[in-house]
This record gives sequence, C-alpha cells and structure tokens, in this order.
Amino acid sequence: MTPDDPLLALLACPLDKGPLSLVPEEDAWALYNPRLRLSYPIVDGVPQLLPSSGRKVSAEDHERLLARIEAAAG
Repeated sequence: MTPDDPLLALLACPLDKGPLSLVPEEDAWALYNPRLRLSYPIVDGVPQLLPSSGRKVSAEDHERLLARIEAAAG
C-alpha cells in the first residue's frame, strides 16, 4: 500500500468508521486514526483492521504522526 493507493480512500476505522491516514512506522506502513489515537498495522500489504489490532498511541507519538500527516498533505 502506498500513499496514492485508491484503496486508501475506501478504508475506515472499524471503531468510529472515520477515515484513516497512511503513515510510515519503524520499518513498515500503518493506518492511523488520530481521533482515537489508534494505529493499525499493515502486514504483507494487508491492513489489519480488526478492532483488536489497533495499537494505542502515546501523546508524544500522536504529535509526531500528526506532523507527518500534515507534511505529506501539504
């Protein structure tokens, strides 16, 4: 999955049904929900969008991810 993948516009958070942002993580990509501060991994190109797959993000990581999202958007 890449930032320009049309599938990204169709994916939604399984909990609040809102949009997700594609963000780089340590050595892979993840889908991030800034409203709930949850990060969903992408494993072998497949988004893991089960509610139990969401990883809670710390306040520090949340700010870092928001900065990356804003930088990519503009």
